[in-house]
Order: sequence, then structure tokens, then C-alpha cells
Amino acid sequence: MVPLAVNPDSFGNILLILFHVCLATIIVLLNLGVFLCIAMTRSLRKENRFLYMMSTCISDFFTGATWYYVGIFDVHEGFPKKNDIYYFSPTFLGLSYLVVIAAQADRYHAVTSPIRYLQRMTLQKTLVVLTSLWALSFLTLVAQNLLSTSTAAHTQSIGTLVMNFIALVIMLGLNIRLFLIAKYQLERDPPTPEREAKRSSLYLIIVVAASFLFLWSPVFLRVIICNFMPIKCRTETNSATNIVVTLPRINAALTPLLYVRGCTPLQEVVFSRVCCYCSSCCKALQ
Repeated sequence: MVPLAVNPDSFGNILLILFHVCLATIIVLLNLGVFLCIAMTRSLRKENRFLYMMSTCISDFFTGATWYYVGIFDVHEGFPKKNDIYYFSPTFLGLSYLVVIAAQADRYHAVTSPIRYLQRMTLQKTLVVLTSLWALSFLTLVAQNLLSTSTAAHTQSIGTLVMNFIALVIMLGLNIRLFLIAKYQLERDPPTPEREAKRSSLYLIIVVAASFLFLWSPVFLRVIICNFMPIKCRTETNSATNIVVTLPRINAALTPLLYVRGCTPLQEVVFSRVCCYCSSCCKALQ
């Protein structure tokens, strides 16, 4: 039997275990709720941005589900592995990472070239992009489990470095340019509900990108420093006691909240579903 990450012999250790249980539960419930709201609403499923949201929610849901094991028990899914589940948890987390980056690039294309975007990025093409990202993630998962530990670690380090560079270019470069372009366009438009919806969408992109960079940056820096610089880093015994590993999981809980807070159509659907559910519960109790 796999032991807990920490010995529950002190109040602090008990709080740590409860924190990870609560974090996993919040990730699972929030992402499942947002996914169901989008999946059950036909008007939302017809838009590309909501397909990206659905994909993020699915991968983050499995991130939370695997965190019940990885974040609570004595497990380390880095290199060297310990009591691992074949690297599934980091794969779902990395998949969410890829989808968020792709969604940022998609929104940039939609704002800067709206006519060409409608012609090029149909729902079918968006589904192809998302399917390709899922296939790439699981091919990487298979390769990491088949390669030797040293080769897999080296491959992961190089891949992380490349993805870090792409993330910085997209998250910083494209979003700054996107913000300036969209702000100029919004200032030219007359005050209408459509303009306010565009403004909310713009702010959502910026906030999601900012929170993403803030919570993922420690992971990026640790990989670069520990793998590409002559510095000996401390090896954590498990994932539960490693704050650098925990931060991206917090992002998995924060992202669906940002989606609901910053996207008016999704917000309306979520609140209507919640009100309908609460009303049904009240009638059942009477």
C-alpha cells in the first residue's frame, strides 16, 4: 500500500492533506460543471472559443482526478519516478498547457483578422487542431514510458525549454499586441452591448494569460535552472510537498472560474443551470 505524502502526526501535516483533497475536489467539480454547461448548450458548442474551453476543462478534470492520488500519497511523477501512474497526471496538465496556448493564438487570429479567421478556422478545423494536441500529448506519454529514465528526462527537458519559449512569445508578445489592437478597435466602436461583450472577451484573454504565466513561471524556471545550468537543485521526495508542482494545479482550478467570470454568454448559461437545479431541488424537498 502506498503511504501518504506526509505522516499525519501533526496539525500542519493534516492541513496539508486536507488542502490537497480540497484542491482536487475543486478542480474536478469546477471543470466538470463548466464542461457540462457548454456541452449542453448548442449555441456555445458552435463557437471555436468554447471548444477550446471544453478541451481545457476535460484535461483539467483529469488533472484534478489524478491529484487525489499524486497530491495526497507518496508519489513523484518526475525523474526518478516513485509510486507513479505512468506519467498520466503531468500529461493531462501539459495538455491543458498546450490547449491554452493554442486558444491564445486562436483569439489573436480572430481579433486581428476577423474575416480571414471565419473563412479559415471552421469548427471542423478547430476540432482537428484539438485532436492533434491530444494525440501529440499521448504519443509523448507513450514515448516517456518506453524510453529509458535518463533519455526520457533529457527529452522532457528539451521539450519543456522549447514550449517555454513558445509560451513566452504567445502569452507576452501576441497578447500585448492583441490588447493594443483590440483597445483601438473598441474605442472606435459606438457604446453597444456587443462592444461590451468584446471588451469582456479581451479582458478574459489578458487575465487568463496573466494567471497562467504567474502560476506556471516557477515550473519553467526550475526546469531551465536545474537542467541547463550547472546548479544542483534539491530533489523533492513527492509532489504533495513541492509547491512548484502544486501551483499549476491551482491554475487548473482558477481557469474555469475565469471563464465564467469573464465570458458573459457562459456566465448566463451557468447561472441559469444553477438556478434551474436549485429550483428542482427545492421542489423535490417540498
